[in-house]
Amino acid sequence: MQHRTVSLCMIVKNEEQRISNCLDSVKAVVDEMIVVDTGSTDGTVRIAAQYGAKVSCFDFSTVDFAAARNFGLAQASCQWILVLDADEVLEARTAPLARRCMDFGGNAGHFFARRNHYAGSRRFTTDYVVRLFPNRMEYRFRGRVHETVDASILAAGGRLQRSGVFIDHSSSQGEEERRRKNEWYIELLKEELAANPGDDRPLDFLAAEYHQLGRLDLAADAAERLAEVRPLDPRAHLSAGIYRLIHKADPFSARAAFEQALKLRPGYVEALSFLRKLDARSPETAK
Repeated sequence: MQHRTVSLCMIVKNEEQRISNCLDSVKAVVDEMIVVDTGSTDGTVRIAAQYGAKVSCFDFSTVDFAAARNFGLAQASCQWILVLDADEVLEARTAPLARRCMDFGGNAGHFFARRNHYAGSRRFTTDYVVRLFPNRMEYRFRGRVHETVDASILAAGGRLQRSGVFIDHSSSQGEEERRRKNEWYIELLKEELAANPGDDRPLDFLAAEYHQLGRLDLAADAAERLAEVRPLDPRAHLSAGIYRLIHKADPFSARAAFEQALKLRPGYVEALSFLRKLDARSPETAK
């Protein structure tokens, strides 16, 4: 089978302590490395160059993570794009699956399972992010912060699928540093919403940022807005129902949200689970 070529595309800033681990994890997988630097003052650029990466600088005076990502994508010459951050490493055991995705993946974007490790904790959380996709001009990131490529892939007629590939993300940020980052992201997301009222994508991340800060009233408001602007999205109704049940202690309106989610997605496991819990807690909420 013909060898499929792949470009690693990264954006970095002051990552001299971590970038080597990232590049070591992918150097046997990728055919070229594209590193976009957004203003490093340490040895990040020098280290990336030692790995043979093509390094370029990007003006980040106006914060726009998608623009920086897309600046790197435009320089990629291979058939496929692999996206990583400097604080992530590709798991060696599942790395061969990435090659299989490229051989049989067509025009799909592939989700990697990302294990998020936090300083001072032995536990981790897992989310799923699209990190491997064909190098096509239509496939570009969107969003000044929490940028994603998913929407552009779907808009161009592509599809999204799980890959079985794992990456490990290690955050060295302390609690105060994480809090400041949450606050910064919230302001950027609010700016995005004000500039593009018709784009509801930032609401997902706004709810998450508020939740991480413990501002559950504001997180619940964002979840309710999502359910309003996405009336056919079962996940939006599920999320609104969870906040109504747990934060607002309103089991009756929570039930309505879970039932709507189940109507939109018959057999929705999470919605069924919450409805069963409501049935078990009190006969009144079963009505």
